[in-house]
Amino acid sequence: MYKEERHTTRRFRWLGLVVFAALALSIFIGRYPTPPWMPPSYLWRDDLARRLVLHLRLPRLLTAFLMGVTLAATGACMQIIFRNPLVCSGFLGVSQGAAFGAAFSIIFLSHSPLVIEICATGFALSALVVSYLLAWNIRYGDWVLRLVLAGIVSSALFSSGVGVLKYLADPLSELPDIVFWLMGGLWAVTWRDLLYILPVVVGGLAVLFSMRWRLNLLALRDDTAFSLGAAPARERALVLAASVAATAVVVAVGGVVGWIGLIVPHIARRIVGADAQKLIPASMLIGGVFSLLCDNLARTLRAGEIPLGIVTSLIGAFIFIAMFARNDLRVGK
Repeated sequence: MYKEERHTTRRFRWLGLVVFAALALSIFIGRYPTPPWMPPSYLWRDDLARRLVLHLRLPRLLTAFLMGVTLAATGACMQIIFRNPLVCSGFLGVSQGAAFGAAFSIIFLSHSPLVIEICATGFALSALVVSYLLAWNIRYGDWVLRLVLAGIVSSALFSSGVGVLKYLADPLSELPDIVFWLMGGLWAVTWRDLLYILPVVVGGLAVLFSMRWRLNLLALRDDTAFSLGAAPARERALVLAASVAATAVVVAVGGVVGWIGLIVPHIARRIVGADAQKLIPASMLIGGVFSLLCDNLARTLRAGEIPLGIVTSLIGAFIFIAMFARNDLRVGK
């Protein structure tokens, strides 16, 4: 046991070093002065480079890192709670609700980023309410199965709503904005966007991190968890509320960025095991690095930026195929 703990501690140290290296190197990755690298000396020699890093690149990098941390942590929590390796952080209609809110704002309210973010967050949270109301009225299976079915229905409802709004949108001025938002990307992120998501993300992640030792119990059947001293319904509701709130705000800022919440928890299980006490922090670190590296590729591969959602989907799909071929998709120990 002691030897295993030492191995786990060593792995977390390596993950910490990888996170630090990824953040440090990403500061100098970009298309100025020449792609894909900016010499560090430009920070004190070139005023334009310094302003670019401080006012554009740094808030974007921190937002990308927080997005990856959030999506990976919430994905891991939901996979444990629902005992399903194919559940991700956009579950329960959150991502589609945010997409509907963004499209609604673009067409009927304003193209202002702040208005879009607020509207997307509001509809993402309303998707959770719809899922819960549907789950309470479904008379089939246990609570977990009812939530799964309700999440599917809620996602379908908001997805069809997005389709209707895209049909109503002006094809020259509104539809392109909706399509680019749905592809996901951080090209317009500023310090204001980072400060917008920071309180909710930090609060949500603090709840998930502090509850990580309870998630092993919440993965059990309700009667078993109750006999071990847990309050399954109340504690699951708290974890889900924190997960959905954090996911909603990062999706509102960055658009629909898929696969991080699905793939990263499985990578973390390969490194530290399925114990939630280790899985949640490992997923946070790996998710942040994964999102950061994908964003680096999105902004440097071409002169015209590639949407982040396309990059994460492409890389995530290949990783999923590799795991599926090796039968590595699992939730329990």
